[in-house]
Amino acid sequence: MTDGGSGLPRRHGGPAPTAEQALPPAQRHVSSFTPGPETVRRAREAVTDCLPAVGVPPASAFADAVLFVTSELVANVLRHAPRSPVMEVGITVAAGQLVVSVADTEPGLPDLSDAGMGAGLRLVAEVAADHDGEVGARPAADHDGKVVFVRFGMPS
Repeated sequence: MTDGGSGLPRRHGGPAPTAEQALPPAQRHVSSFTPGPETVRRAREAVTDCLPAVGVPPASAFADAVLFVTSELVANVLRHAPRSPVMEVGITVAAGQLVVSVADTEPGLPDLSDAGMGAGLRLVAEVAADHDGEVGARPAADHDGKVVFVRFGMPS
């Protein structure tokens, strides 16, 4: 995965923070894919490759949860945003959280209510909750489309 810092807040101006105020830097890894039959496998491989760099042991139960969520979110793009010419899969780690995000060019946000979620997103929400996390969606900031994300608490 290549490092792409888009969408992360940046500090401009003012004095530099003291050591007590400084937070560890955010780590962000993003890969772009043309949707197709191999996209789920390729996205899982890309995420697997960056897990050690963000402090997640690849053979751990937490890694399995992250990879499961990646698979489901990418599969949802293939099912529900078939006209999207590209998708971006991102992993961001900061402030004790790991976020898996999948962006596409379709503007419609998924219904994340209990009644509106399909079986796949419901299972994703359960996996996220097992790791002190949640599922969310928002319009994309830098292009037409949306970002669906799962926020996990990083295991200690």
